[in-house]
Amino acid sequence: FYQLTGILLLLASSLIFAKGGKILVTSQDGSHWLSMRPVVEKLQQNGHEVVVVVPSTSLYMKPKEPQNYTVKLYPIPYTEEHLAVVLKSFVNAHFVEQSVLNVIITMYQSILEISRFFFTSCKSLLHNEDMMKYLRESKFDVVFTDPIQMCGTLVAEYLSVPSVYFLRGFPCGMDFEATQCPSPPSYVPRLFLNNSDSMTFAQCVKNLLVSMLEFVYCKPIFTQFEELAYEIIQKKVTATDLLSRGSVWLMRYDFVFEFPRPVMPNM
Repeated sequence: FYQLTGILLLLASSLIFAKGGKILVTSQDGSHWLSMRPVVEKLQQNGHEVVVVVPSTSLYMKPKEPQNYTVKLYPIPYTEEHLAVVLKSFVNAHFVEQSVLNVIITMYQSILEISRFFFTSCKSLLHNEDMMKYLRESKFDVVFTDPIQMCGTLVAEYLSVPSVYFLRGFPCGMDFEATQCPSPPSYVPRLFLNNSDSMTFAQCVKNLLVSMLEFVYCKPIFTQFEELAYEIIQKKVTATDLLSRGSVWLMRYDFVFEFPRPVMPNM
C-alpha cells in the first residue's frame, strides 16, 4: 500500500513539474524566422503556451496556413515592398565576387541598411505602450529569440525573465566575448578571410589585423541598440553585456562542418 501510494505521489508530482511554460518569441524576418518557426511549432505541440511578437510589415512571419501559437502584431512605419528591397539587397551583397576590401565595404553598407530597418522595428515595439503592458502582465517564463539584432535580448532584460538564444553566429566574435570563450586571432579565423583553422604566418597576421578592425566595424551597428537599452531600462550597458545575459545558447550549426572551437556549458 505504502509503495503504491509513493508511486502515485511521484507520478502526480512529475505531472505538476511537467506543466508547460509561457514562452515569448521574438525573431527577425527572413531566414532567421524560417529556421526558428519549426522549433516554435514543436514547443506549442509539447504543451507550452507560445506567443510570437510580429511586426505589422513582414515577409515570412505571418504564414498563410493556420498556426497553433498566438501571434501579436505591432505597427511599424515600413511597407512590405521596402522590406523586400532591403532584404534582397542584403542577400545579394553576400554573392558578389570582389576583392576582400570591396566585400567588406559592400557587406558593411548592406548590414548598416538592414540594421536600421530592424532597429526601427525594435524601437516601435518597445515604444508601443499597449504591447509592452501586455507583455508585462502576461508573466512569461522565458524569451526565445534570435539575438542577432538585440531586440529579444532587450525585451528579456526589460521583463526580467531568462532568455534562450537560437542563432547561427554573431558578427565580430561577440558570441565568443559574451560567453567568455577563448577566441585568439592566431587560431580562430575571422569573417571575410575564408581562412581555415590551420593558417600560415601571413594568414595569422592578416587575421589579427582584421580582428583589430572588428570594434570599429561593429560599433556603429550596435550603438543604437545600446542607446535604446539605456532609454528602456535606465542603465548603461554594452551590446556584449546584454548578450551575456542569455541563459542557453542553441547554436544553429553542425560541429562536423565547423573548425574546432571551445564552447561553454550553456551552449
